[in-house]
Amino acid sequence: MAIFVLIALSASQMAFSLRPGAALGVCRASGYLPGRSGNCEKSNDPDCCEDGKMYPQYRCSPPVTASTKAVLTLNSFEKGKDGGGPSECDNAYHSDKEKVVALSTGWFSNMARCGHRIKISANGNSVYAKVVDECDSVHGCDDEHNFEPPCDNNIVDASPAVWDALGLDQNVGMVDITWSEE
Repeated sequence: MAIFVLIALSASQMAFSLRPGAALGVCRASGYLPGRSGNCEKSNDPDCCEDGKMYPQYRCSPPVTASTKAVLTLNSFEKGKDGGGPSECDNAYHSDKEKVVALSTGWFSNMARCGHRIKISANGNSVYAKVVDECDSVHGCDDEHNFEPPCDNNIVDASPAVWDALGLDQNVGMVDITWSEE
């Protein structure tokens, strides 16, 4: 059984690497999740799932570089807020005054970046923040994900403390940034 699984995984990896654009670091949707609405906690003005709407799912993110382009979104990591459950890296909630982030599934890399500090730059300002969670690019539209759709593949979901340190207006909700590993 284990050999069959290894062969299947190898074949799927080879098929992925032969897809047009794969060698160029292109990350395409791997599927679509049908939306299901529910009790979406509305702090930080999240996008809430709509019944029947199809949301793209990503198992990859663009390649990480010395200055990776991304979109910064606002997220609370506090209990009972729009971040959903406890952070995946430490199974804990974090104060909105703490500089913490969640990375899209591909960048989160199966928890490989847990606890790492990343440098986030926007509008001439920079701040360091700790990776504590995954911004799930595959699953969503359920209670665990606050009935929000899966994240795009290029998201750095940041606490209010990160936004404040960068001098950004939290009411904007999304800002183009770059980030790098420390």
